[in-house]
Amino acid sequence: MQKILVANRGEIALRIQRTARKMGIKTVAVYSEADRNAPHVRFADEAYLLGPAPSAQSYLLADKIIQIALDNGVDGIHPGYGFLSENAGFAQKVKAAGITFIGPEPQSIEVMGSKLAAKEAAKKYQVPMVPGIEEAITDVEKAKEIGRRIGYPILIKASAGGGGKGMRIVEREEDLKEQMERAISEAVSAFGDGAVFIEKYVTSPRHIEIQVLGDQYGNIVYLFERECSIQRRHQKVVEEAPSAILTEALRKAMGEAAVRVAQSCQYVGAGTVEFLVDDQLNFYFLEMNTRLQVEHPVTELITGLDLVELQIKIARGEALPFQQDDLHIHGHALELRVYAEDPKNNFLPSVGTLQKYQVPSGPHIRVDGGYEQGMEVPIYYDPMLAKLAVWGANRQEAIQKMREAIDQYLIEGVATTLPFGRFVMDHAAFQSAQFDTNFVQRYFTPAQLEEKEAAAAQIAAKMALKLYLEQQKQLQAIPSISTNWTKRS
Repeated sequence: MQKILVANRGEIALRIQRTARKMGIKTVAVYSEADRNAPHVRFADEAYLLGPAPSAQSYLLADKIIQIALDNGVDGIHPGYGFLSENAGFAQKVKAAGITFIGPEPQSIEVMGSKLAAKEAAKKYQVPMVPGIEEAITDVEKAKEIGRRIGYPILIKASAGGGGKGMRIVEREEDLKEQMERAISEAVSAFGDGAVFIEKYVTSPRHIEIQVLGDQYGNIVYLFERECSIQRRHQKVVEEAPSAILTEALRKAMGEAAVRVAQSCQYVGAGTVEFLVDDQLNFYFLEMNTRLQVEHPVTELITGLDLVELQIKIARGEALPFQQDDLHIHGHALELRVYAEDPKNNFLPSVGTLQKYQVPSGPHIRVDGGYEQGMEVPIYYDPMLAKLAVWGANRQEAIQKMREAIDQYLIEGVATTLPFGRFVMDHAAFQSAQFDTNFVQRYFTPAQLEEKEAAAAQIAAKMALKLYLEQQKQLQAIPSISTNWTKRS
């Protein structure tokens, strides 16, 4: 494999390109008009325009991306995450064009892309499931019958969903009809598929996922877990590895279950199996993401592995260079997604110009970014500016390192999730690992950020006043001293 096209943008495109360059592989970037001067475009060996800024006119143009690859001697296409990364049709077209798709087989993407099909496949491999139904329904009366059987609260979920869309929690039977209609409507709007299923809502859940890796020869291993319970709108903001609540026995059980999920669809490449863990440490299969995850850096930091490098090696036919017993956890890692969002305003996107943009640096601090000072944050794409990841010898050390890194970050021009990240690091529930996916709803309010900022400003003002007074003392005129000396005549 001599040349790879990265069918993506921003920090993930740049991150893939760096590993490819390290491996001596040339890279091809594609870009929209909004990204003409982006770092991932400048870093690549070659770059080609896709079209206008909207994704549907640029990064989602599968046929155009494949044609660019064919016209320029590309051997492999890496989809990153988002956009076309979990599009089975795109993967199939790449293969049909004689180009290597750096990811799983189209069939695996298709099976795991449907929550219902994924559950059906995993169930055959004795993977624990949340109580519920395995078929899509639209009949409200049938839904009521299921709710009575499994008990409230229940969760209505779009089969083709993701990112919290088409998802509704129902506490009482009398609310079921309205919530089900909303879930179906949202699923049709977001995914073109109104299929929904019902399962028991796990109260006080932890969202814990397992990184898996499989080669073309049937070898599959798990690279331990990531704790992803700090979320807003069902989307992750803070991740860590390993989880503070898993015992060695539970880690092994979840890891082996994740491997069985991967086996159920003959998985090849890097993938993630997501589980819910209840307050009794029972775990249940949620879904499988058939791509590289946003939060993969924390796994890399605790294992010492480069997941993109392994993806490329697997795609070109190499066997895994290790077995399960060779893998071990080293230290603790945390990641904060630095979004251009305003945590004081319900985490709404914040667009504008990055008037100042300085990232932290130092031992065990990693920033995967795709922006520079002076760039515009466009409205067309996910508002993530960068991923800030840190490593420590233990969890306490990693939390302190993250605090220091957040304090070093300097961003002006847009609101970001940095203050929220500092709020999480300072909160007793996070420090003691006594939290679940309801952390934001339970503990966070915009007023708390404002109070912290006001307190910090007050401290800064006092320090400035103290410094000013000390300097004033030093600058006072030296008092005149009387002597007996007289002028000479």
